[in-house]
Amino acid sequence: MKPLTRALGHLRKYWLVTLGAYISLLIATASNLVTPRLIQIIIDQGISGRNLTVIVWMALGLVGLALGRSFFQFAQGYLSERASQGVAYDLRNALYAKIQSLSFSYHDRAQTGQLLTRATNDVELVRMFTGMGFLQFLNSVVMLIGSLVLLFAINWRLALVAVVILPLVLGLFGVFGLKARPMFSRVQKKLSALNTILQENLAGVQVVKAFAREPFEAERFGKSNRELLDEFLKVARLMAFLFPTLFLVFNLSTLAIYWYGGFQVIGGHLTVGQLVAFNTYLMMVMMPVGILGMIVTMISRAAASAERVFEILDAQSEVADAPHARPLPPIEGRVAFENVRFRYFAFGEHRRTAGGQESEWVLDGVSFVAEPGQTVALLGATGSGKSTIINLIPRFYDVSEGRITVDGHDVRDVTLESLRSQIGIVLQETTLFTGTIRDNIAFGKPEATMEEIVAAAKAAAAHEFIMSFPDGYDTEVGERGVTLSGGQRQRIAIARALLLNPRILILDDSTSSVDFATEQRIQQALTELMKGRTSFVIAQRISTVLNADQILVLDKGRIVARGTHEELLESSPIYAEIYHSQLQR
Repeated sequence: MKPLTRALGHLRKYWLVTLGAYISLLIATASNLVTPRLIQIIIDQGISGRNLTVIVWMALGLVGLALGRSFFQFAQGYLSERASQGVAYDLRNALYAKIQSLSFSYHDRAQTGQLLTRATNDVELVRMFTGMGFLQFLNSVVMLIGSLVLLFAINWRLALVAVVILPLVLGLFGVFGLKARPMFSRVQKKLSALNTILQENLAGVQVVKAFAREPFEAERFGKSNRELLDEFLKVARLMAFLFPTLFLVFNLSTLAIYWYGGFQVIGGHLTVGQLVAFNTYLMMVMMPVGILGMIVTMISRAAASAERVFEILDAQSEVADAPHARPLPPIEGRVAFENVRFRYFAFGEHRRTAGGQESEWVLDGVSFVAEPGQTVALLGATGSGKSTIINLIPRFYDVSEGRITVDGHDVRDVTLESLRSQIGIVLQETTLFTGTIRDNIAFGKPEATMEEIVAAAKAAAAHEFIMSFPDGYDTEVGERGVTLSGGQRQRIAIARALLLNPRILILDDSTSSVDFATEQRIQQALTELMKGRTSFVIAQRISTVLNADQILVLDKGRIVARGTHEELLESSPIYAEIYHSQLQR
């Protein structure tokens, strides 16, 4: 119950609305409990006593109760929905903010489909519990206790017969709850797995079609869908067993009441009106008990979902502002790596592999200094550590050993926002967002003027193709920029980074998706724009780094050579091999 109790704690923000819902619930429940008593009076004093006045007044009383009950049931339904939707709103915002704040290492391990399921389906199940489920639980408890009290008030001997079934019914619910919760947890996991497959296929539909893998992916989706169906059927079998058993118990108890109550009426110990009222109250006992059965199902599902939601909200980010972190002042752009070592490993896990061997360092003893205004090029084979170096500068990850400084400030001692706001980044995998070209260029600086946006686009050699569209900068790029070519997306990403006018510029193979002519244009623009900025460039083509102030050649996480192009041609066999192999192409 701990996750559910925590979920209910979110109702504190809406305590006035919640209180109104509870009060409306109690009034509506009280009116229900009064109704059988009025029916008893109509039968015993009105019908049996042939008193039309009593019948009329009691009938009017029933109509009044029905109208009042309808009003308070409406108030209870609306107010509880308002409170529960508020909780869902807060949870979705909290989840989104948390997911955004979690470090890259968390997203390296997490699946998008899992996160989507928790932010939508799981939150909705928690909302249903905090709104309808919990209130119905309280309603059932109040109705159950009130009905039992009135049963004993009418005839305690007859009430004892009815009470005998309650331990059996509650025992059935207890067993059901214990078995149902792990089932619902598995259902949510299977649903997340299904969403993950769906999300991957929608994102990679071009690859699936290009390789004619539709049958395979359909089979994979079908298998996951079957597993989800099997889990649902297991729950259905459990519920199909529970409710018929409950109704059998209820029917047997009703039979016992009419049998024993009939003897009481014949013997003159009970009136017909009292027997009718008693049976009505008995139904009021059975009804909340039945509702409790459904609520147990809801509680089981909500508990599993709440646990999954709070698992994300409680996740710790490996990269976060230190308690003593201070804003990074405007920088000149001196970046220094001091004996940096780094390895990827899950948060909280030991740094050894399952076999007991120390896991490999992705970077091992990397040291260099990039002076303000210098261009540093990173070369090396795939997996040599180039991307890791540029990911450590804006603290996408934290170093395992050593330190990185910007203008003498350890990047772990300054706030993330102040650090990253002074770094412009163009990643190898270009990501654009649904909206216009203008919106995407101004993503990091929404307040930018049109003149600034156009200047950045021109610098990135993007202005010409943008103006070729009928809507120019107001052209919609579509989801993930699908309406643009790879080169066009990359040039917009470059313009987005340049608009920030950063002191540190990071280009991760930023011309990999453009043709040679476009690359030359971008390089000419970047050459001017890099002046006065500390720039880090990763490029597969050696022609893009010939004029770099410092070229670092990496191999297996170590810097094996450094210098200018001319120096490395003479001193580094690895660099010379890369250079000559590309000349021969």
